Amino acid sequence: MTETPENFADQPSSTQHPGIDHVLSTKALKSLAHPLRVRIYDELSAYGPLTASGLAERLDESSGSMSYHLRELERSGLVRENTSRGKGRERWWERVPGSVTVPDVRKLPAGSAERLAAKLVEDEWYRAREQNARDFLREGDQVFGPEWLDVATSDTINLRLTPEQLHALVADVDVVFQKYGALYKHTPSPGSRPVQIHFTAFPLVRGEVTDDPTPKER
Repeated sequence: MTETPENFADQPSSTQHPGIDHVLSTKALKSLAHPLRVRIYDELSAYGPLTASGLAERLDESSGSMSYHLRELERSGLVRENTSRGKGRERWWERVPGSVTVPDVRKLPAGSAERLAAKLVEDEWYRAREQNARDFLREGDQVFGPEWLDVATSDTINLRLTPEQLHALVADVDVVFQKYGALYKHTPSPGSRPVQIHFTAFPLVRGEVTDDPTPKER
C-alpha cells in the first residue's frame, strides 16, 4: 500500500504569519529531524530541483544515502519528484512549494520527541544560515563580480523597542518579503542567481528593561 504524502495546505498556519507559513505536522517534523535531511531540504529550497547524485556531490554523501533520505522526505510530503526533468531512470527532486515552520516548542511537552525534533530542525536551519553567510564572507570576492559585491549587504541596527513596536517592525518587513517573493520566487529573471536573505529580530537576553520616566503619583 502506497502512503499518501501530506499536503501543506491542510496544515494549520503559524500565528506569526497567518495564511503564509504552515506548521509542520508531527509526521513531517519527525521525518525532517535528521541533520542530513535538513541539509537536503535546504539545498532544494535554495537551488531548485536536483538529482540524488547531484545532491550527493554537493553534500559529499553517497547517491544511495541521498535516494533513501529523499524517499523518506517524499513520504512525509516535504519533497516530490519533478517529472518535467530527467531522462530514462534519472529522477529529479524538488521541495514541495509552500512556507513551513516548526511547531511552537512552548506548547510541546518538555523532553518529548516532538520538542526534541523541533529543536533539532531549528538548530540546523540556523546553522545553515550562518554557514551560508560565512561562505560568502570567505569566498564571495573570488566568486562574484562587483555587480554583486556592491549590492550585497549585512546590516545591523540596534534599537530599544516594546513587544508591540517589534511586532510592527517585523510586519512591515514581511510586507516587503512577500512582495518580492510574489514577483520572483517562481519567475526568476534572466541573469538571476540564488539569493538568500536573512532577517532576524529578537530581544537581547542580557538586556535590561527601559525604565518609565513618568513620575509616579504618591
